[in-house]
Amino acid sequence: MSTRLLTIVCCVLALVICALPLAAQQPPKPGPEHEMLKKFEGTWDATVNLGGMESKGTSKYKMALGGFWLVNEFTGEIAGGKFEGRGATGYDPIKKKYVGAWIDSMSPTLMVMEGNFDKEGKTYTETGEGPGPEGKLQKMKSVIEFKDDDNMVFTMYTVADGKDQEMFKITYKRKK
Repeated sequence: MSTRLLTIVCCVLALVICALPLAAQQPPKPGPEHEMLKKFEGTWDATVNLGGMESKGTSKYKMALGGFWLVNEFTGEIAGGKFEGRGATGYDPIKKKYVGAWIDSMSPTLMVMEGNFDKEGKTYTETGEGPGPEGKLQKMKSVIEFKDDDNMVFTMYTVADGKDQEMFKITYKRKK
C-alpha cells in the first residue's frame, strides 16, 4: 500500500473513531425547569403603571427553539409613546438558574438577568444589570407574582445601596 493511501485510510479511520462518541450522545431535552416556563405561554393584556401614569399593552409568550426558550414580545404604549420589547428566558443547567435577556425600543442596552422560582412556583425573582434612568448600567431586580393561572404582576426595581426602589409595575391578565 502506498504511503499516500495509508495516510488517507488512517485519517478516515481517525474521523470515524472520533465521531462514534458524538453519535452515541442524545441531544438534550427540555427538563422540568423548562416546564415551569410554560405557565407564561399565551397572550396577556398588560396594564403598565410608571410614575403614576397608566398605559396599556399586550404581551405574547411562547416556548421556542426546541422548548428550551420562552420568547416574549411586548407591544404597547409607555408614557404616551409607542413601546416594543423582546425577551428570551431559559434554564441554564450549568448555572442551575434561569437566564434571560431583554431588549426594547427605549434603550440600546441589553438587559441580562438570572433568577429562580420560589419553591411553590408562584413567584419568579431575577437580578442582573440593565440601563437605569440616567442611562448607565445599574443593578436591577424583577419579581413576577402569579396570582393565579390567568393573572400575574411584574414589578421592576433598581437596586442601590442594597435597597430596592420600584421603577414600574405591570399587571397582566391572560386573554381567553
